[in-house]
Amino acid sequence: MSGVDASMMTMSQPAPSVGLVFRPDSPPELLPAVARDLDAASVGELWLWEDCFFEGGLTSATAALLSSERLTVGIGLLPVPLRNPALAAMEIATLERLSPGRFVAGFGHGVLDWMGQVGARVASPLTLLREYVTAVRALLAGETVDVDGRYVKLAGVALDWPPAAAPEITIGATRPKTLRLAGELGDSVLLDDANDAAAVRAARGIVDEGREASGRPGRTQLRVFTEIDPRGSGLAERLSDRVAELRGAGADSVAIQAPKDAPDPRAFLEALSG
Repeated sequence: MSGVDASMMTMSQPAPSVGLVFRPDSPPELLPAVARDLDAASVGELWLWEDCFFEGGLTSATAALLSSERLTVGIGLLPVPLRNPALAAMEIATLERLSPGRFVAGFGHGVLDWMGQVGARVASPLTLLREYVTAVRALLAGETVDVDGRYVKLAGVALDWPPAAAPEITIGATRPKTLRLAGELGDSVLLDDANDAAAVRAARGIVDEGREASGRPGRTQLRVFTEIDPRGSGLAERLSDRVAELRGAGADSVAIQAPKDAPDPRAFLEALSG
């Protein structure tokens, strides 16, 4: 296992920065068992998709959180055109209160063609994303929000049950403008299909530019989903090498997903724990 960070790759106890993805190609009734198995195996993170028209991200996250004790559960991503931001904040606050510190809320544009199918496509996705994330963050902080934006309009809205501490907000991004905005607004940025270290390295630079422009202290974390086929030999080494490569390019955490035709993430457990 060449080039592996020894602190990360003590495989008897996978580090929290290495997670697995439950693809929506698997039926939702399998999710509780998957969450229990990953929890028992000490996998740090379980990630879910919310793609049209598969499985609801927030209901799936609830099932995964209530089926586990230690797992961090993230959604990558909730398409912002589909939900009013007040409703999103209510749901996220409830999840955070039910499982404090174990939920990551992910937001993104959504696939524009799918948004068009449901009558939710907007002319300026970047404007919507900025208004939406700003409003949700304020609501989760317990603020009373008044905003009359291009897309987000809230009048004196406040949550009755805000969380004690707001969960991490990650923003999905691929193109430079969204990467820059995500670096500005997010606690982290999610690259949902990265197998190329050069792409991760380029994204890291743009995300850092956005964070610097925001004036916020600290560093926006970079999360990466990457696909590996669990079939075939040398899986443990392939996992180790891919994670080390992406982290070397600037990824702070990596989540492994299996391909569409073999989606069960438990196929990786032996390699992660061996």
